Amino acid sequence: MGNDSGNGTGLLPAADKLRLLAAEHAPEADRQRALAPVVTEALTEAGFARHFVAGRWGGSEGTFGELTRAVLTVGEGCAATAWCASLAAYSARFAAHLPAEGHRALWGQSPDTVIATGLMPAGRARAADGGWRLTGRWAYVSGIDFADWALLCGAVASSHDDGPPELRFFALPQGAFSVERTWDSVGMRATGSHTVVVDDTLVPDHLSFARTDMLSGRNATSEVPAHNVPFQAVGGLTFIAPVVGAAAGALQAAGGLLTGRKRTVTAETKLVRASGRIDAARHLVEQNAGVLDTRAFTPELMARNERNATFSAELLQGALELLVRATGTGGLGETHALQRIWRDVTSATSHVALQYDTAARKNYSTVLLGPADT
Repeated sequence: MGNDSGNGTGLLPAADKLRLLAAEHAPEADRQRALAPVVTEALTEAGFARHFVAGRWGGSEGTFGELTRAVLTVGEGCAATAWCASLAAYSARFAAHLPAEGHRALWGQSPDTVIATGLMPAGRARAADGGWRLTGRWAYVSGIDFADWALLCGAVASSHDDGPPELRFFALPQGAFSVERTWDSVGMRATGSHTVVVDDTLVPDHLSFARTDMLSGRNATSEVPAHNVPFQAVGGLTFIAPVVGAAAGALQAAGGLLTGRKRTVTAETKLVRASGRIDAARHLVEQNAGVLDTRAFTPELMARNERNATFSAELLQGALELLVRATGTGGLGETHALQRIWRDVTSATSHVALQYDTAARKNYSTVLLGPADT
């Protein structure tokens, strides 16, 4: 169970401090489309980047449960900060699949190296002496503005003309890639989910690993439990936890707006219904973390984790709609936190990992109905 016993790694009290700081800077971050440097520094100091890093490098070797609770906490103050905190932690977990020399390159100087990941295979690589030459463009790489490294997925042409390309991840330090500021979403503005560009750059062998290693959860270079988890089991937890926290923050904002107003049955009912959806989503997300920490990697529970994440996204969309309707025009005022969180939740739940058709529909319907006829 890692370091989730007793006082844990110290991430939770640090997350509560980060929540307050992030909330203070959230309106300006939304306007500037970037997290304030003081917030990104606090995010790193809190321990998110080191949460899944091996103890031998000074990392926390923390649990999924502790991280999930910390991300929920930060999300109450600022959805974008929580999103970047979550991805900083999970990106280090991905990078743990690198060869041992790659671990030294990333964490030899500090366990707090911030990594931003482009999960979608958007580039191409070819074998070269000592490594690979990588070229491509990766959109929606959250947190790239303050990342020390980028971890990018690319396709390597098969040596057989009719074979599918091998997909690999490639780690590149700051300076080995450029960033085009393309992120223009109406919500989650401050995540800085811009486009990373790489032009025929040499990536050494020790800074690359096969995507199949990450998907399978088999790690040849680390025995840390969190480094040996099937990708399916995570089930969108990376992306849904920040949204649950944000929705809890929206409930607080709506309650503050309604306090002191004339009470109505309609507004009270909407508030209560929204609170139920948010609590239900939180329980489902915490259930997912429990599956990961107890290593219950059965097909049924991994599919349930995917279902839980997508269903939670649906619940939270409904909750924010109720809160906006309950507060009326006041909640949509440009200076009010509720409209910002409404935009953030709408944007975040559009993520491909939180759609039923990405995986949950097929995998969980198989649990309920058995394999589909072929």
